[in-house]
Amino acid sequence: MGMIDLSRILRPYPVRPPASGISRRRSLWERLHLDPWLLGMLLALMAAGLMVLYSASGQRIEPVIAQAIRFGVALVVMFLLAQLSPSTLLRWALPVYALGVLLLVAVELVGDVGMGAKRWLVIPGVIRFQPSEMMKLAMPLMVAAYLSRRALPPTLRDIAVCGLLVGLPVALIAKQPDLGTSLLVASAAIFVVLLAGLSWRFIAALAALAAAALPLLWMNLHNYQRQRVLTFLDPNSDPLGSGWNIIQSTTAIGSGGVFGKGWLQGTQSQLEFLPERHTDFIVAVLGEEFGLVGMLAILALYLAIISRGLWLAAGAQETFGRLVAGSIILTFFIYVFVNVGMVSGILPVVGVPLPLVSYGGTSSVTLMAGFGILMAIHAHRRLLPR
Repeated sequence: MGMIDLSRILRPYPVRPPASGISRRRSLWERLHLDPWLLGMLLALMAAGLMVLYSASGQRIEPVIAQAIRFGVALVVMFLLAQLSPSTLLRWALPVYALGVLLLVAVELVGDVGMGAKRWLVIPGVIRFQPSEMMKLAMPLMVAAYLSRRALPPTLRDIAVCGLLVGLPVALIAKQPDLGTSLLVASAAIFVVLLAGLSWRFIAALAALAAAALPLLWMNLHNYQRQRVLTFLDPNSDPLGSGWNIIQSTTAIGSGGVFGKGWLQGTQSQLEFLPERHTDFIVAVLGEEFGLVGMLAILALYLAIISRGLWLAAGAQETFGRLVAGSIILTFFIYVFVNVGMVSGILPVVGVPLPLVSYGGTSSVTLMAGFGILMAIHAHRRLLPR
């Protein structure tokens, strides 16, 4: 009583040996360590994303081709990670975490500045990437690796150690500044700890402590971050300035009605009233052109992906695998919830892209890498006797 029981949240289900009459196609998926249902839904989401991106980018084919190439790279990364065993992931958790922290330090020292933030490392002529994206996977792997070697539920000492593991990279990311990514990285670790089995009393105490720390957090926010919160509370206080983004976004979504204006027919997006329409605010393009029906369809697809991911996570029969798999899919849910929430005006704008729909390379690769790890954990489960 009073505990979050990991066995109830992600209960391992018995895995039967495959029947002798199993189809050759199913056997092929098993040999590839891929889940065809999850992969099919992810490909459908990517296809929908490319279609919306074409409209959001002003009907230019170049961004669509670039995004398709990134999706191809992301699928290759997913496939490669799906071949790894949970024991291999466990061994590599600490080195990957340490490398991620070192790269974040490198960003602080020699990072490339863009749009007022120092978030990127550049290898001239080769690649430009955000090391903070790497921590979205390194963090849950590291925290799960630590907790899986200890008796659960975690003790106060274990939670303190996890806090130290989380605090350093999150502080480095927040300093770039990148509040959205820092919150996602912290969320990935928090989900691992919650799934490890915390008492509700302890959760309530942590929530009260976090609430008490809000004034301190407010004092350490950048001016533009404070303005985002104030704009969220009253967008019309500065309709031509800080409130412009959210006002145009909600106008676009509302004008789509039930069935939308039609693909490529959105006025807010095509006439460039809507800012960042191919990245953070791409869901507003979707709402304007495809209406409530389109919004519900894409949300239903996300829900199906999350449901399938939780089902796969439930099949993990070791603590490390369950913690990592559960954290990955719940963090994916946070991506969707925060992006749709901020674009529709129920959350402050924090710069979180819509997964596999918004334009962006590093984020897409990170997300598909996470699904690769999820499939790896599912594919390497032990077969139980009847």
